[in-house]
Order: sequence, then structure tokens, then C-alpha cells
Amino acid sequence: MGNCCSDVTDDKAAVGGSPYNPDAPGPNDAVDVFLKSRGYHGLFSQIELSLSASNLRDMDMFSKSDPMAVIYTKGNDGSLQEIGRTEIVLNSLNPQWITKHTVTYHFEMVQMLLFRVYDVDRKLHGPQVKTLKLDEQQFLGEATCTLSEIVTKPNWLLTMDLVDVIESTNTTRPKNKGKLNVHAEEVFVSKTTTELTFRCSDLKNMDFFSKSDSFLVISKRVEGGTTIPVYKTEVLKNNLNPIWKPFLLYTSQVGSKDTPLTIECFNYNSNGNHNPLGKVQKSLAELEKLSSSGQGVHMFPSLDKDNQKKILKSQLFVDKFSERVQHTFLDYLAGGCELNFMVAVDFTNSNGNPRQPDSLHYIDHSGRPNAYQKAILEVGEVLHFYDYDKKFPLWGFGARPFDGPVSHCFNLNGSSVNSEVEGIEGIMTAYRQALFNVSLAGPTIFGPVIKAAGLRAGQALAANEKKYFVLLIITDGVISDLQETKDALVKASDLPLSILIIGVGGADFNEMEILDADKGESLQSSTGRLASRDIVQFVPFRDVIQGGEVSVAQSLLAELPSQFLTYMRNPPGSRHPSIIDTHSGAILTIARKTTTTVAPETTTIACLKQPPPICVFFVAMNIPETIDPEKMKSEESINGGGGSPSINESPNQNQKKHQIKLMQNQTNIK
Repeated sequence: MGNCCSDVTDDKAAVGGSPYNPDAPGPNDAVDVFLKSRGYHGLFSQIELSLSASNLRDMDMFSKSDPMAVIYTKGNDGSLQEIGRTEIVLNSLNPQWITKHTVTYHFEMVQMLLFRVYDVDRKLHGPQVKTLKLDEQQFLGEATCTLSEIVTKPNWLLTMDLVDVIESTNTTRPKNKGKLNVHAEEVFVSKTTTELTFRCSDLKNMDFFSKSDSFLVISKRVEGGTTIPVYKTEVLKNNLNPIWKPFLLYTSQVGSKDTPLTIECFNYNSNGNHNPLGKVQKSLAELEKLSSSGQGVHMFPSLDKDNQKKILKSQLFVDKFSERVQHTFLDYLAGGCELNFMVAVDFTNSNGNPRQPDSLHYIDHSGRPNAYQKAILEVGEVLHFYDYDKKFPLWGFGARPFDGPVSHCFNLNGSSVNSEVEGIEGIMTAYRQALFNVSLAGPTIFGPVIKAAGLRAGQALAANEKKYFVLLIITDGVISDLQETKDALVKASDLPLSILIIGVGGADFNEMEILDADKGESLQSSTGRLASRDIVQFVPFRDVIQGGEVSVAQSLLAELPSQFLTYMRNPPGSRHPSIIDTHSGAILTIARKTTTTVAPETTTIACLKQPPPICVFFVAMNIPETIDPEKMKSEESINGGGGSPSINESPNQNQKKHQIKLMQNQTNIK
């Protein structure tokens, strides 16, 4: 799912793994290049699929059908790749197949699955199912879905009608061919994590005017002897006896507790040529023994047998080793959490006259989408599965809407009270119509739309709703309100909100990189407050198109699950991770007020049984400024007329105060 934490200096970072404390500053590009050169690939989840069917057609004269199911992945070009086949169930029109198949789930991709059911000729029951020629079997029907559809269904169970396919016209003809049930389950090993704390002693000094700046890289060996990095610690400057901060390593990343791991220590250099300080090879099981004994292990300059005769003075110690279950992004979805998709579109003058072919807003009559349309379609195609009501707030900024004054946050559907449209097609329709109803203006200002998105997220948080919000901003230029945008983002970092920004056109977007904490230091407000977490992902559209290896959606959405988990596992105001009761399998989550210290006996415990996993939300009793409707009104009037459409949808101020007071009283009672 792309859960890769950024590289950082003087703090923690993970490659594939998860830092124990998510508060981290910016990256270290040299270390990032170093890891990419060694073949790092992001995290993923393994999903196990179980199949059953009902009311299949009976194709045999003197008995019932002998069904077998085949699973395929379907590419964007329509090509099919077989994942596997079930066993043959004899004499059954309602088979429950035992054979399960595993697929890799990537949140940032739309993964099409095709299921075909066949009645196998009894004469061919002898050979293994993988050798059967499918064109010699009787076709019973097929069903198509996406993996996202399955994992967003209650209990991860999707029931589909089996249909026939008329190959000559490539259309389906509905008939009563039975139903196919697909049940998904996340492979449990992917949730098992090990918390580790490493330290070294007597490292070699590689710097002339200071001591070594050390970091560790943990790698696993794959077939052929190649090593793949799975975790990197933070860089500790000027320290020959470093103690790195705790981190979480997923067991699924390394294979098993007995898989050999290579642990290498390096001296960091800004040019990317890091000096090796020593290495050891140990499995998780061996690291656990080292932790129990309290002893260290000497490192070697190389793990080659000939070079292992030379032992370095430097030692590696395991100060902490503990295993636990770390609930995943998919667990929260199974618990009923949803992602709410929102879009904001740039209508400033720099886009060009929409009626001219050189405009970024030009609608090509051939049907080819412009950059704005393509970005909306690609990102929306992924996210709409996770937004259950399919109603998406849609705003414009930097224009005079419908003969009004210049506004930096107006409803693109033309409504004065409601910003929502129905489905992705509703977004596309409202966007096309707006091009004939708004006058492009300027400047490019993000603050009001971020505040409008924050208002929605804050209201959901106050109501304890199981929602996380995702705002997509598409723009053609560098923002004019950089500090105001920073202030809005720092406030929004305490809310269940992520912001995706796509830069279209040929502008210089270097300044935009400042907003993305992956490219620099943590955002700081005008009052000196730091963002509690990274909530922004910025991608220049032209760079993705020129690269051609990944889509716009993949580039933008790869980090979203990790941003989501950082918030859910350690919400602002608590920073207390969920406690897992290993005996009962319950999730014990502590919800605290942020204004006072809560005594243990007044702590509210929500014990939520599994299965299915439950989505647990923390209610921050310090309601962020972004959900103050009156403040929003005054700020919007300053920002240039039009007003934020979300203001009209917000509850009465007295109702809001009453709601907050009620929530506080309920917490005190508990």
C-alpha cells in the first residue's frame, strides 16, 4: 500500500516498517537514493480469497455439475492473468470450494478481478486442475469486480450474479446462471509486528572533525542472494555509541522469525556514499535471544566466510524486543471507517481561456480528457469505492463564480447551500458546466478551501463519526498565500484529513514542495507551531506523465494509508497507541481529554471485540479552530467574497457549543 515512512536525519524513519512514534521531521534525500538503489519496494497487504457459489446451472444429464472456479487479474488493456484454480467439487450446484488464493492488495490501484466457473468433464477428473484445458470444459458463467469492492463490503463478503459473455460483441447477457460469493481475509501474519530498539558501541570514527553519523539498514535475502532493505533507522549525528529510537517491523516483511536478516551500520555522507561501519546476520528469533541475554554481538566488516575471521570491536545490542498485533488500514475499513473524497479546482487566469486549445481547461471534442479531468478521473476511480454515499464536495477557487465577486472557495455546482455532487460523473459534469459560468481571475490561494475541508473534518471528529477526509487540489500555479496555507495545514494536521495536490501545466512548482513534508522539514505556522503529522502529498502532473511507470493516482495515493494510520493509531491529543488484549483479541483504546491530565480511574476504555475489527476514533475535546463556523465566516469575508459554501452547511453556533459541552459531560461521567 505504499506505507513508506520518509528518511530523516536526527529522528526516526522506516522503510517498509513503522516508527514507534510518528512525529518525524523531513527526509534525507541521499539516504533515500541509497535505499532505492538497493531495490526497496513499499508495503503491501496479502488478501486471501475464498469462493462459493449457489444455484449453478446443471449441465450433466444423469447427475449434477462438477464445478471449478478460475480467478484472473484483468489489466487496463483487458489482458487476463490467471491467479489460480479451485478444486473440483463433485455433483454440486452449490459448491463451497476449499482451495484459497492469495492476491496482493494495493490501495493506490484499481485491481480488476475476473472469476469464471466451469463444469469439468468427469473423464478429466484424474489430472491436476492446473493442467485442464478450459476450452474443453463447459462454461457456467463469470463475474467481475475490483478488489476494493470486496474489502469495502461488510464482513468482506461480495455476492455477484454469474453472467454469460457473448464474445463477438463483448457484452453480457443477464440470465439466471447462479451467484458467486467472494470472501476476503487479510493474511494475519501481515499484522504481527516486532518492536525493536537497537544500539551500538565503539563504532569506528570515520569523520575528521567530528564523530561518525550512524544509521542502520536491515535487509532480507531473497532468491539468488540479493538483499532487499526492509527498514532504515534515523541518522544519529556525532555519536560512536548510538541508541536508535524504537520502531515496528512487520513479520510479513521478513518472511518469518527464522529468516536471516542482514543488519548493516553506515556512516552517513550527504553525497550518498555512506561508509560501512560493520554488519551482522541474525534472524528475529536470534535477536530475541540477544535481547533476553542483554549481551551484544560483534560486527564484521563483511559477511563473506573469508572475512568473518576479522572481528570488529564494534558491537550491536538489542535493548528491546517485543511482539504485538498492529491493526492495519484494512482492519479500520472492516470496522466501518470510510474515506470522504473532496475536490477543489483552480480557475485562475493563468490556466488560459477555456475556449482556446492551449488552455489547461480546454474541453477536447474528441473526448480526450484535459489534465484536470484526467487527475479527477484517476484519483476518483480509486477513492470512490471507500466513500460510501458517493456524494463529493466540489469547490472552485480563484474566479468570479456566476457573475459574483472573486472567490477562493465557491460551490462548483452553482448551489449556494450545498457543495456536494453525485458520483465521479457528477464531478465531471459540474466541472464542464462551470467553465461556461465562471470568469477566471486570481490570485492562486489555497487557504479557504483547506479551511472548508477542515471544517467538514472537524465536524465529523466532534460527532465521533468513522470518517477520514481526502481533499484533492488541482492547480496550475504556485500559491500566493504560502504562509496562510501553512497555517491552515498545521491546524488541519490535528484533523482526520489528508490533502493531495496535483500541479498541472508548465509552472515552476519548486515552492510547492515546501508543503510536502517528504521533501523538507515539518511545516511551521506563523506562531511557531509545528504540524503534528504530514498530511500533504504533492505531485507535478508532467513528471508523472513523462515518467510513465506509475499513474497519477499511484503517485498521489501511495502515502495515504500511512497518513491515515498515523492519525488513527496516535490521534492528536492522545498519542497513545491502541492496546491489544492478547488474551481476548479485543482492542482497548484509551480516549483522553487534551486539556487536563486524566487519572487512571477516570480513563475511558472502549473494549471492541473481534471479528470484525472495529474502527476506533478518539474525540479531541480541544476542538480545532477549523471547526469554528463564526471564525470561518469572518475569515472567508476577508479572503475575497463568495464565502465558503461549507459555512452554509455548518450547524448553529449554539448547537455546536451544546454538542461540545454534552460530549465533555459524557466523557467526565465515564
